[in-house]
Amino acid sequence: MMKNKSLFSVLIALSIAAFSCDGLKQADLIVHNAVVYTVDSAFAMAEAFAVREGKFIAVGSTDEILSTYTANETIDAQGLPVYPGFYDAHAHFFGFAQTLGQADLTGVTSFAEIVERLKIFRDEYPDADWLIGRGWDQNLWDTKTFPDRRLLDVAFPDIPVYLVRIDGHAALANGKALELAGISGPVTIEGGTVEVKDGRLTGILVDNAMARVSAIIPQPTVAELIQMLQRAEAACVAVGLTTVSDAGLDQQAIMLLDSLYKSEKLRIRNHAMINLSEANLDHYLSEGPYISERLTAHTFKILADGALGSRGACLLQPYSDAKTSGFLLFNPETIETAIARIAESDFQVATHAIGDSTNRLILAIYGKYLKGQNDRRWRIEHAQVVAPQDFEKFGKYSVIPSVQPTHATSDMYWAGERLGPERIKGAYAYKQLLEQTGLLPLGSDFPVEHINPLYGFHAAVARVDHDGNPTGGFQPENAISREDALRGMTVWAAYAVFEEDSRGSIEAGKKADFVWLADDIMTAPDDQLRNIGVLQTVIAGEAVYQKDQK
Repeated sequence: MMKNKSLFSVLIALSIAAFSCDGLKQADLIVHNAVVYTVDSAFAMAEAFAVREGKFIAVGSTDEILSTYTANETIDAQGLPVYPGFYDAHAHFFGFAQTLGQADLTGVTSFAEIVERLKIFRDEYPDADWLIGRGWDQNLWDTKTFPDRRLLDVAFPDIPVYLVRIDGHAALANGKALELAGISGPVTIEGGTVEVKDGRLTGILVDNAMARVSAIIPQPTVAELIQMLQRAEAACVAVGLTTVSDAGLDQQAIMLLDSLYKSEKLRIRNHAMINLSEANLDHYLSEGPYISERLTAHTFKILADGALGSRGACLLQPYSDAKTSGFLLFNPETIETAIARIAESDFQVATHAIGDSTNRLILAIYGKYLKGQNDRRWRIEHAQVVAPQDFEKFGKYSVIPSVQPTHATSDMYWAGERLGPERIKGAYAYKQLLEQTGLLPLGSDFPVEHINPLYGFHAAVARVDHDGNPTGGFQPENAISREDALRGMTVWAAYAVFEEDSRGSIEAGKKADFVWLADDIMTAPDDQLRNIGVLQTVIAGEAVYQKDQK
């Protein structure tokens, strides 16, 4: 009897707490006088919403919300737009964090410029045991061939140097690094290449060959990693990201992230994909999916082939500009054996597939186990080059294409040379993929591309680069609408990781993740989209980024 009275007293207290003295319902936060893109099923618009305990509790007009709720904090948005928190459906958050301690080689226009940047980096970090960098792209140089280590050997004869290409699928090592890795001549590696020209190692390592050197590079301490991850988070929330899908991590990295979330040292939500390996399969299939408030791990990431820029993507026919068809990083039997095991579990599969041969193979294996339309939400990451007869298989097997629009506008200057005039028509075909599946989650693949999701939004709808080139857009028939692009970076990205019931739109009952921008991406001119600033980023009702108003 006493227990019942105590419970009754608690319920009465909670009921009283939910209302203010003037009869209004209590909220923690009210945002009003806004242009609210709810991105619900009707793509409805609103003016205001109320948040309590990290969730939206009401969405409506300013009059409706202000006449029903009072809050500890009330924000007048002054007619500016508010959107659901932006998702990056395919990124490398952990990898991006690690680049923050490396030389930035993005945008270099010659190999000589790389050497100069490394000299500056060396001056800044004179005690570093290795020189590590990332971001070079030979397609931006006058001579569009892979670089050679000669200049590195002259400039840095006594310190190992390891420089990763922009796509993460090739690297250049100097002679000292090759020596430390025990590479002194031609090496046969499944799913990779150690480049040799005229009997000499050039220093170029492609795909699986990269591990021969990367495995011996000293790793940062845990304290250094934590600092890098926090810097990466700060950069991401500053551009409106509230969730990232971290496309490929091992158990140790996932455990570190989990500890940081439990100790509240990270706040951005992370859907961590698990790298395919026997150890990871054995561990996670026995443990089952991991789902917590801000970190989840219920997807296996399979890296099936390389990248188009380094000619590692596996094609049905040889490249138009080289005597190779690329290669798979695992043999088909290994891939299918893994997928067969995952098919018997509650885990999702997400497979990196760039070339048309790889996409065909993965669609065939998926189809064998999915057996038609389903709700497993297996994904193909990138779906970059697809043969004409294979598009319909995405819809047939309910396979989600997870794409990165800025890849199209970064690659368009040389992709035609790789693929030829006919095959290029099936590349970066986002509208065609959307028509097959009815949804299209969007990401960036950062640090391959910039972290800003508005760059991807711009590329998806305008099909031009940051300078507005080319006139009329690259293969403009595959541009998507602004409404679809916004869905792609919010609710469709949430759907792709089984989170559409809890996040991805501004609706009562969902987590209060939202972003407030300085201008409206749904109406601003194309050439202004990339420059629209973030005023505030909110995760679970907590402001994690606030633009300095000074």
